[in-house]
Amino acid sequence: MNLSREQKNTKVTENTKVIFFVLLGLMFIGLAFMYNTLSEICAGCIKIITSPANLITDYIELSNVGATLMNAGIMLLVSLIMIKANGAKINGILIAAMFTVTGFSLFGKNIYNSVPITLGVMLYAKLERVPFRRYLPQALFGTALGPLVSEVSFNIGFSTWTGIFLGVIIGIFAGFLIPPLSISFSKFHQGFNLYNIGFTAGIIGMFFMAILHSMGVEVQIVSIISSGNNKNFGIILYLLFVAIFLFGLFLNGWSLHGFGKLLNLSGRAGTDFTEMSGVGLTMVNMALLGWLSTTYVLAIGGELNGPTIGGILTVVGFGAYGKHIKNVIPIIIGVFIAKILNVYDIYSTTAILALLFGTTLAPIAGHYGIICGIIAGFIHMAVTMNIGYLHGGMNLYNNGFSGGFIAAALVPFFDSIIKIIDARRIRKV
Repeated sequence: MNLSREQKNTKVTENTKVIFFVLLGLMFIGLAFMYNTLSEICAGCIKIITSPANLITDYIELSNVGATLMNAGIMLLVSLIMIKANGAKINGILIAAMFTVTGFSLFGKNIYNSVPITLGVMLYAKLERVPFRRYLPQALFGTALGPLVSEVSFNIGFSTWTGIFLGVIIGIFAGFLIPPLSISFSKFHQGFNLYNIGFTAGIIGMFFMAILHSMGVEVQIVSIISSGNNKNFGIILYLLFVAIFLFGLFLNGWSLHGFGKLLNLSGRAGTDFTEMSGVGLTMVNMALLGWLSTTYVLAIGGELNGPTIGGILTVVGFGAYGKHIKNVIPIIIGVFIAKILNVYDIYSTTAILALLFGTTLAPIAGHYGIICGIIAGFIHMAVTMNIGYLHGGMNLYNNGFSGGFIAAALVPFFDSIIKIIDARRIRKV
């Protein structure tokens, strides 16, 4: 059977995306052996899998660099296999999901605490009698609740097998809740919070935390953070983004033609840059966001550790689904102004994460303009630093949780201001 040129190009493009992510996963695995021996990596991976993983648990500090990179590489390849095994096309949201899973596998996610969540989403799809691929984004992003599984399994005081059994059951139940709730909650913020599953996971985590508290179980938010790896990680990240940039240019015919059109997209949830601007320009955009994020962390004297690198990779991933230089910069400015004026240490990992993940509100800047984006970023800094106790660190996407509330409050306000201004203009005419 002969394929048309368009069909061949589509097939090649999909194969190329698969090869890209396979190489990316193998890169993480290969880098692991540059830092640690096989025995050290295996011991570190066991520690990662059997430890509570609530926010913020930097796996580099918890175990070692090699085990952390191995965990990230494995999680990426498993995500890719799951996507292709279910016959899904790698589009913008799945690119964002795979980068997010990879990034958070440096601090909080692992194969043990992610599988029950995925099984829960799969069970929901089966009961609804729809293909699992329809809920792949929810399954991948939903692993934000992985710490809930780890906490119940290893840190509440149950015997080993009882804890594992209860952790898996609770994880499956939490995963089962994600699809219906995420669909409903997307209407709450009208797509102006890109981390919709983060908001959903925050609500679910909040209810589970309330139940645990009512049973006398106290869960503490932790801060296990590494330092001293800026030089090596900086080189790795910059080289990675150079490779992605060149790859994007190659796919776009060694041209930036059409990039201006991409920058004019608002980025509101549902904006798939791979479909609207092509894979090549999407990769260019992702690389630019990577350079911007990495440079910011280094420029202010922050640390490139598990959480901050995870934040950088998440920003890069959403360069395929909603974020670009034009709509993230106002958010960054707003968060940075807030950091200067508030009592928090602007160099701390927590504050840096607020800035990186605060770009979940980029669609507000893209739709309403620079000033509104700065306001959103400013408010985000205050909210995200004071909302984590609600879910007790059980939701890794804390900024997505706060972003949902901020977008839900600001969007109607901005809309009303616009209506008032438009009404006055009409009266003058």
